Amino acid sequence: MSTAPELPGLERLKEVCNRLALQVETAPPGRTPPQPGMLVAGLPFDPVLAAVYSRVGFAAFATDVGGIVMRRYDDTARKVEEDNEWWSQGYRTQLALPTFIFAGEPFIAYHYATVPALADDQGRQPVVMVDVNEGPYALPVASNVDRFFETYAGYLEALMALPHAREGGASLVFPWDVPEVIGRDARLMELLRAGSFSPIMKADRTTSSWVEQVTAASKP
Repeated sequence: MSTAPELPGLERLKEVCNRLALQVETAPPGRTPPQPGMLVAGLPFDPVLAAVYSRVGFAAFATDVGGIVMRRYDDTARKVEEDNEWWSQGYRTQLALPTFIFAGEPFIAYHYATVPALADDQGRQPVVMVDVNEGPYALPVASNVDRFFETYAGYLEALMALPHAREGGASLVFPWDVPEVIGRDARLMELLRAGSFSPIMKADRTTSSWVEQVTAASKP
């Protein structure tokens, strides 16, 4: 009998939110969570994301300071499927590599998505932030979904270390303002240096400068 993979990044994000007294909302998983590799809107469901939905049907983290909200997949709604069907008819077609959205930021046009075409030999798909205000375009943020949670936990620690962050008096934008946190992800750095994300990234000085900062912050 196979066991569900561990999700240390998800657990760390929960721990950081609790330690910093940030809002966390979760709902139990559905009776039939998504299966790794199942097709949704023509794309394979990421195995790490499937493992997450086997533990929670919905989750929102740190929404009192911005935060991220996962799309629901449980017995009450399957927003992951609905939203990816919508995505596949519009924004997905505007990016050179197909993306699968699973989370977003409240009231902001930022979506977090996996990139199936860049999966590793275990099928784990890297995560990008897709900004649909301009383009759209994507920025790589993690080598897999659980690593994304780990990275976001590091961002929250950096944010809350600033004076007046809880009152909205401090600004630290993810992922732009935390290249040193992004750079800790060795597998992501391999993909970034290889140019794997170039087809869906913006070709401008701001983006190339950020990439330079991220790769410079990474460990050899």
